[in-house]
Amino acid sequence: MIEAWRRYLLYILLFGAVGLLAELYLLDHYQDWRQWIPLVLIVASAGAGGLLALRPSRGAVRTFRVLLAAYVPAGLLGVYFHFQSNVEFEQELHPNSGGLELVAESLAGAMPTLAPGTMILLGLLGILVCLQHPAAGRSAAPSSDGDAAEPAAPPN
Repeated sequence: MIEAWRRYLLYILLFGAVGLLAELYLLDHYQDWRQWIPLVLIVASAGAGGLLALRPSRGAVRTFRVLLAAYVPAGLLGVYFHFQSNVEFEQELHPNSGGLELVAESLAGAMPTLAPGTMILLGLLGILVCLQHPAAGRSAAPSSDGDAAEPAAPPN
């Protein structure tokens, strides 16, 4: 049962990643080197996720885990870059603004400040997909329904 849920989560993640890739492409999110960070991560992880779905192996799990873990700092960087861009824009429009007013206007600015949080969400979902993955080669802990990947040792 857990493996079915793991597979469903992987499919949902891949669907979300491909959708995010399409959205970034349609928004011309490739004009600056910093905008390429999520594009490269999404393409690489989609390939690794496809490999994990079709041929699960220790290497596929590790590669997917590393790529999806990289989504988290990439998403945080994206939030920073979007916010920084909005601050610069707001300072050009209103040179005398500052403090909380500048922060509030920047959060609601032209660049969607919290949109890169999608990368963080997908990254955390990917880490869950890899958590105690049977192809990772480690002994799995007993599942919540009492099934164990390996027989439990008898009590002493």
